[in-house]
Amino acid sequence: MKKIKVLVFLCCFSLCAQEEIPEDYFENPVKIPLILSGNFGELRTNHFHSGLDIKTQQQSGIPIYAPADGTIYRIKISHFGYGKALYIKHPNGFRTVYAHLKKYNEPIQKFVKDAQYKKETYEIELFPEENSLQVKKGSLIGYTGNSGSSDGPHLHFEIRDKNSRPMNPLLFGISIPDTKKPVITDVFVYPLTKDSQINQSQNPVKIRLILQKDGSYKSENISAYGKIGFGISVFDQQNGASNKNGVYEIDTFFNGKQNFNVVFEKFSFAETSYINRYIDYNHYKNNKNRIQKLFRQSNNPLSIIRNENKNGILDIQNQLNSNYLIKITDFSNNSISISIPIKGDQLEILEPKIIHKTDDFIYAQEGSSITKGKFNIYIPANSFYEDTYLNIVANVDTLKLHEDIIPLHKNITLATDVSNYNNTDIDKLYIGRLNYKKAPYYVKTYRKGNKLTAKTKKLGTYVLTVDTKNPEIKPLNFLNKKWISNNKTLKIKISDDLSGISSYRATINGKFILMEYDYKKDVLTYDFGDKIISETENNLKLIVIDNVGNNTTFESTFFRKQT
Repeated sequence: MKKIKVLVFLCCFSLCAQEEIPEDYFENPVKIPLILSGNFGELRTNHFHSGLDIKTQQQSGIPIYAPADGTIYRIKISHFGYGKALYIKHPNGFRTVYAHLKKYNEPIQKFVKDAQYKKETYEIELFPEENSLQVKKGSLIGYTGNSGSSDGPHLHFEIRDKNSRPMNPLLFGISIPDTKKPVITDVFVYPLTKDSQINQSQNPVKIRLILQKDGSYKSENISAYGKIGFGISVFDQQNGASNKNGVYEIDTFFNGKQNFNVVFEKFSFAETSYINRYIDYNHYKNNKNRIQKLFRQSNNPLSIIRNENKNGILDIQNQLNSNYLIKITDFSNNSISISIPIKGDQLEILEPKIIHKTDDFIYAQEGSSITKGKFNIYIPANSFYEDTYLNIVANVDTLKLHEDIIPLHKNITLATDVSNYNNTDIDKLYIGRLNYKKAPYYVKTYRKGNKLTAKTKKLGTYVLTVDTKNPEIKPLNFLNKKWISNNKTLKIKISDDLSGISSYRATINGKFILMEYDYKKDVLTYDFGDKIISETENNLKLIVIDNVGNNTTFESTFFRKQT
């Protein structure tokens, strides 16, 4: 067995250890050309991507094969997230994960459905007994799909270590054709102290890049003084796809010496939310463009940062010239670099940093309780990454809790008194966060007496909303009192305009039936292959409940020949 060694850093510790990675142990999980729509470590909303997103030729149902011998140790089905997911433990200690599946192979499918019917629930998490569901290398384990929070048919594939930390599958010999260099879109420079400046500004500055004959870049000359840091927006593309994926490694050098090094080889799920400290969150929220900060700020324990000199922060002295180099490399060793000449110059500040001071200043390391109007906001210690001013305004049933331009690392609690509402409306109240359409998106809300509470990890505008409208139910492929002998499924559309669907339950002739919920299409589907019914005349009953308890009952009779 061929093996390679990589240096692995444990999250939040400076200790390191050698870990052997078998380069030829795992086969490809699908027998189609491997083309990626997403790669390991790329920047996603609130997390780093933990695997490879393999394109499946714009279709579901591509067979998935076990890349090595192993035992299925976990199966999870959920409406959101990974959808239908499968987890395999291999004899060498590594684990593989398969997500967004359409269905499993027949033995696994039967095992899952038996459990779903026994518990009368679609969403389920199972931990099979040790060695009860074994797989052989190259054996069929399931089929690709689009379940859960997936934007299109694909296979999400992961390799994890024995501690369930995701690792870059390309380290294991999974090969993706790639002859393209990474693409740089923006470079920013950040003044990091009150005495710092860049081009006579105390605010972040975007610098202009000039393409050189050899394909590298050189920036315009910049003047700077004090402690500064750089940030970059960059993406990579592999052959056969136009998707803008993440890069593998970023190196920086200051006057020829390594200054900062980021490598996307491995991380833990416990640290992945620190992505909001790693990127320029304000810039992302305003421009939909993620800038990776090439310096480590406080409260950033990310283990993807491998080497650093003084946290990657440069201290530019007056009247001294220096050079900063950024090199970006993909896993196939395609690379591109930027050379940035820096002139140390302490000049008059023409663009001072503007700090919007308010009555509410939050010390990051301390808990805070703030009351505005009928709202109380509790902010646990270390919810914010750094001390900050917040603009908080309450107006009757609306709470403006700053803007979503500052990241939160912990949930904060919103509470409000609703005693001024009548008894009928109180039961239908919830706390909603206004989305981009200015509509109140449901936040899980709890009621105790006349007090409503909700937890959130986003700043923004919150409103008290009354939902008295029942969910809507509409059959899609059958009519009441009609024959449907040729149907393979029952399909029903369910929807709720305000608080959203909370739960549903369906029966035929009083027997529970399993209905798969595709929230992206608002469709419930029952498969007659489950063979629950044995009658010609069948009475369907479906109850749908929204998040504040409004419910709708749908009943219909259909006829079906039994074979």
